[in-house]
Amino acid sequence: MPTEATLLPSRAGHGDDLALLGLLQLVSPALPIGAFAFSQGLESAFELGWVTDETTLGEWLDGVLEDGLTRCELPALARLQAAWGVGDHAALAEWDTWLAANRETAELAAEDSRLGASLARLLESLGLYPPGPSRASPAMPPGAGYVTVFAWTAHARGVTRRQALLGFAWAWLENQLAVACKALPLGHTAAQRLVERLRPALVTAVDQALALEDDDLGPVLPGLALGSALHETQYSRLFRS
Repeated sequence: MPTEATLLPSRAGHGDDLALLGLLQLVSPALPIGAFAFSQGLESAFELGWVTDETTLGEWLDGVLEDGLTRCELPALARLQAAWGVGDHAALAEWDTWLAANRETAELAAEDSRLGASLARLLESLGLYPPGPSRASPAMPPGAGYVTVFAWTAHARGVTRRQALLGFAWAWLENQLAVACKALPLGHTAAQRLVERLRPALVTAVDQALALEDDDLGPVLPGLALGSALHETQYSRLFRS
C-alpha cells in the first residue's frame, strides 16, 4: 500500500526529483514486466517485407505514433491518470474497457493484459498497489490492462500527466527500436538516428493527445492489425506479438 510520502513526495522537499526518478524507473527497459517479449506487430512487418531498413522503419514508427498512440494510448492514459487522481472508479473501468476493445487481435490483447498483470504484481511486491474501499470493491479494475496500471503508477509517483505521456511514448519508441536491433537487424547507430528524428514527433504526439476530445479518439491502424493477425500463425518468430 502506498505511503503518504510516496503519494505526496513534495513533502520531502524533492518532489520533482523523486517524480522524475519514479518515471525513469517506470519506463526503464530493466523493469521486470516482460515488455522485451513483445514487438507490437513490428516483427510481422519485417516478415512481410513492409519494413526492411532504417528509412522504412522510420516511416512505420511515424505512422504508428500518429495514427495509433496519439489517438489511443496517450489520450486514454491522460484520462486514466486524471481518474486515479480523483478516485473516479467508473471512469477507470470505462477507459480500461475502451482500451481493451481497441485491441484488434488476440496477440495485441494478450500483450496488454499480460503487461498489465506483470506490472500489477510488481507494484504489489513494492507495496504500491492501490488500496480499495474493500476486497469486494477494489480500486484497480479487474484484469486491468497495461495503460491503466501505468497510469496508477505515474499518479502514485507524483508524475505530471504530460510527463507520464512523454515517458510512455519514449518507452514505446525504445521497445520498437530494440525489436528492430534484434530482428531486422538495425545497427545501434541507426537506432540513435531514429531517436533523434522522432524525439520531436513524441512531443507533438503528446500535445495532440492532450488536445483531443473523447469523440476524436480511436486508432486507425489497419496495416498493423493485419500484420499482427498474420503474426499469430507466423512460422518462425522471436516475439510473442
